Amino acid sequence: MTALTHVRWGIVGCGAVTEVKSGPAFSKVPDSSLVAVMRRDGAKARDYAKRHGVPRWYDDAAALIADPDVDAVYVATPPSSHREYALMAIAAGKPVYVEKPMAIDHAQCAAIIEAGRAAGVKVFVAYYRRMLPRFARIAALLADGAIGTPRLVNVLLHHPLEARYQDRANLPWTVRPELSGGGIFVDIGCHTLDILDFLLGPIVEARGMVSHQMDAYPAEDTVAMAFSFGSGVLGTGLWNFGADRREDRVEIVGNRGRLVFATFGEGPIRLEAGDHVEDIHIANPEHIQQPLIESIVAELTGKGICPSTAESGARTSWVMDQVLSA
Repeated sequence: MTALTHVRWGIVGCGAVTEVKSGPAFSKVPDSSLVAVMRRDGAKARDYAKRHGVPRWYDDAAALIADPDVDAVYVATPPSSHREYALMAIAAGKPVYVEKPMAIDHAQCAAIIEAGRAAGVKVFVAYYRRMLPRFARIAALLADGAIGTPRLVNVLLHHPLEARYQDRANLPWTVRPELSGGGIFVDIGCHTLDILDFLLGPIVEARGMVSHQMDAYPAEDTVAMAFSFGSGVLGTGLWNFGADRREDRVEIVGNRGRLVFATFGEGPIRLEAGDHVEDIHIANPEHIQQPLIESIVAELTGKGICPSTAESGARTSWVMDQVLSA
């Protein structure tokens, strides 16, 4: 596709994730602006547009995608509608940036990839940790051999059961598999799996067990998995969303040291190598998706490359499918 000189964005689904994490960034990145937003509730779309200084709003996704002043589309709806809107944007010849997870399962991801390739339209996925400074530092430490050759990965994420998941009549979409593809493991565990793909290469084998220990909602609340990378690195992961406290820990063990860090938040990156122990503090940007959006705009304007593609996003969905199919 021909490089753009300036990317005019439209958002399909201007909900909570777009308020701070992503929406404002589209107009703060060079060569980029946010020109239209859509939400099925027109009053909420109009309110969003007014508060964020967006020129136009819609209550119909097809109308926004057809807007000749919209060059590229950001799909920020629940995963169950990602394929529909992504294919709509691709059919219109417009690059699409899809929220994570890329779709409700890997088969839907594959349909998006096939359509994008056939039409020559670029597709990106909102695994924004790939461009955050803290994970760039971790990648650099690994590349520089700070812990030697990676051997093992251990992942642990525990959350207590939140009140919003205890009202069965009004459950969030994140724990309704028909809308999300799974539970909280799918909604946020995907971030850890994707950043490991970025740091260590694709996961080529994954096996898991899931449980509904609390029976608070239809989706799984506990996941245990084992996985392996193409390099031979092996990994384990434990996710529990009915624990007594919050814990977030990823450990990459090498033959000369280890790196320990959290997927979420701004906790220190700990480097342990022999007698050397170092805590590295790196803050996240105000709009956490801005660095990735900047890389997307750079690619669309012919000035750079985005590291979060449809192909990489689909790999993470494939891994989760292997686990949940158990």
